[in-house]
Amino acid sequence: MSVDTSAIAKIFGAISAANVVPAIITFVISYFVLKIVVKVVGNLLDRTPMEKTIVRFIRSSLHIVMWVLISVITASALGIDTTSMVALISVASLAVSLAVQGALSNLAGGVTLLSTHPFRVGDFVEVGGVSGTVREIGMTYTTLTTADQKEIFVPNSEVSSSKIINYTMVGTRRVDLTFTASYDDAVETVKAALRKAAALPQVLEDPPLFVAVNNYGDSAIEYVLRAWTSSEDYWDVYYRIIENVKVCFDEAGITMTYPHLNVHLAAPDAPAAKKDA
Repeated sequence: MSVDTSAIAKIFGAISAANVVPAIITFVISYFVLKIVVKVVGNLLDRTPMEKTIVRFIRSSLHIVMWVLISVITASALGIDTTSMVALISVASLAVSLAVQGALSNLAGGVTLLSTHPFRVGDFVEVGGVSGTVREIGMTYTTLTTADQKEIFVPNSEVSSSKIINYTMVGTRRVDLTFTASYDDAVETVKAALRKAAALPQVLEDPPLFVAVNNYGDSAIEYVLRAWTSSEDYWDVYYRIIENVKVCFDEAGITMTYPHLNVHLAAPDAPAAKKDA
């Protein structure tokens, strides 16, 4: 691999001892200006309602831009041809951006999520078939904690481009459950038992509890139960209702059926009496 030394020589060929001191003074002044600008911008960002992650990203980006400007200004004070220098920086930036294209895609997704706020830390969401509580929204990955305490790192490019279901944003969730009971049990008896099973303090009165026949199956009647609760109490209500249904069905003498087949055997007709000739 050959290196084109002519471009490098063109950049540094104009450096002389007389330019060193002005360049140092220029660098020092530029450095203090950088510190002041970063501090002022940082104070302004702290007063905005933006997420802390995106504030840190803006500060880091500002540092990079300011250091590039300081480098160009200092190089100009040294007598370096900044046109060639900017061209080399542009080529290097293009090469780096192509090499980290996936990371830049995740970075763009992170900026989108932090600016549009489809969810916040602590929300229970479903993203791309994965559900869990949002633990952290980073610039490249979003961290979800599942119900069984597994941490899943989802790339932000995938999060921003997929369907997002936020179960926490509204504040309430509906528990949807289905149960089956025998055809021999009265419908009102079964419905009363289901209402009793869902009589929990966490279940909201508005919207009201809904219990109804949902389907007539081959071997049982299917009932649907819908109860509203707060997002924080969803799983507690979900499992407590399931446990209570068995107890309430047993108390009411209701049979919880399972798939089965009834076979009815009919006795053959008796043979006709033989007539005497």
